[in-house]
Amino acid sequence: MKALITAGGHGTRLRPITHTQNKHLIPIANKPILSYALDYVKEAGIREVGIITNKDGSEVKDVYGDGRQMGLAITYIPQERPAGLADCVRIAEPFIGTEPFVFYLGDNIIVGGIKRFIDEFHSRKSHCHLVLARVPDPERFGVPEIRDNRIVRIEEKPEKPKSDYAVTGIYIYDSSIFDAVNSIKPSARGELEISDAHQYLIEKGLTVTYSEITGWWKDTGKPNDLLEANRLVLDNIQTNIVGNIDKDSHISGRVIIQEGCKIQNSNIRGPVIIGSGTRITNAYIGPYTSIERNCLIQDSEIEYSIVSEACKISDQKIRIEGSLLGKGVQIVRAKSKPFTNRFIVGDQSIVEIR
Repeated sequence: MKALITAGGHGTRLRPITHTQNKHLIPIANKPILSYALDYVKEAGIREVGIITNKDGSEVKDVYGDGRQMGLAITYIPQERPAGLADCVRIAEPFIGTEPFVFYLGDNIIVGGIKRFIDEFHSRKSHCHLVLARVPDPERFGVPEIRDNRIVRIEEKPEKPKSDYAVTGIYIYDSSIFDAVNSIKPSARGELEISDAHQYLIEKGLTVTYSEITGWWKDTGKPNDLLEANRLVLDNIQTNIVGNIDKDSHISGRVIIQEGCKIQNSNIRGPVIIGSGTRITNAYIGPYTSIERNCLIQDSEIEYSIVSEACKISDQKIRIEGSLLGKGVQIVRAKSKPFTNRFIVGDQSIVEIR
């Protein structure tokens, strides 16, 4: 079995961070989102992985190379333009061949991995196995209509969903999916919809089965989704303190403090992860915060946030909360008069000030 993972698209809902960074490389608990997908397929015993990328740009390949360091063999498959998930499957046929495969959307995170779904696919001799999750807003997703424990129809982003299930970004196929993606027509938005491919299989009488996620699953397409995924991952960490903590600091809860960190006169309340080379001075770091490497946080408070590498937060009088900071961001106090608020803000940024 092989794996096909998406890592393309433009991440418009995560701008301005994705103006300069592939959304699949945004850190969740100090680890790129895409790394979770690669770990899941490896845990399932899969070694050959195809990654769908944008035609231009080599960010993903620069990070993962040929996959050897992770014990994988990675092939990169550029998509000419964003033309739908079914198009991703279509262009991957030369890589997949006739083998069954897992199709995994690289911005999804799930607890417990994917091996159990693969086992279900094999045991039920399915042509297509879908992974479903109950969601409060199914109209954002492909939605199955289920009768007598069978999927009878799937609609993409319906105005009136037939169920409260979403088809998550985990699909398992045999080679019959290629007949489907080569037979369907583009939707009104000009894309080959994966829901239409699934509907094609259903109408041809092929075996389309499903599993329901009993734990948690997150599609990290929006900033709030990233923060929630970060929270869910941090909820499962185990304490591991390697960095230097002085006697005036207080650590509570589950924390990971990596090599080269310096914590001085600060209160760290987990679950929290702090990357290598980061300095925390006279600060409070609250629950569900991840801070990447080489950051500086001093005389400030931050909680329930994601802080990317090389950020500086200094002399903030009001606690920072529910925030997502890209690489090299600085939130600092003005040092000269006139004391004004000064911003350098990209498209679609959000700034809330008291």
